Amino acid sequence: QVQLVESGGGLVQAGGSLRLSCRASGITFSISTMGWYRQAPGKQRELVATITNYGSTNYADSVKGRFTISRDTKNTVYLQMNSLKPEDTAVYYCNKYRGLGYDYDYWGQGTQVTVSS
Repeated sequence: QVQLVESGGGLVQAGGSLRLSCRASGITFSISTMGWYRQAPGKQRELVATITNYGSTNYADSVKGRFTISRDTKNTVYLQMNSLKPEDTAVYYCNKYRGLGYDYDYWGQGTQVTVSS
């Protein structure tokens, strides 16, 4: 059974930083590409960043240079978010990356990030 537990969100002023964590179970984490996603109010969920099991990373243009995705060997993936902007306000989720447009049947509860101006 897949379990994804996101944490680390909060309220921060523009220009501030947060570090999100996601602990995954029920997936073969060590060989999985993992992704961070976000969903802002009234918008579709979007992919923010991915990291392969080898550590190769990719970022959405909107966060490139400000966010850093990383992972450890204990089934946890992280998202370091710096220079936060009000438009980064969203609920952030992680999941095993299965390709763009994949229709996931499971998401964790997410963690709310709110950036005030």
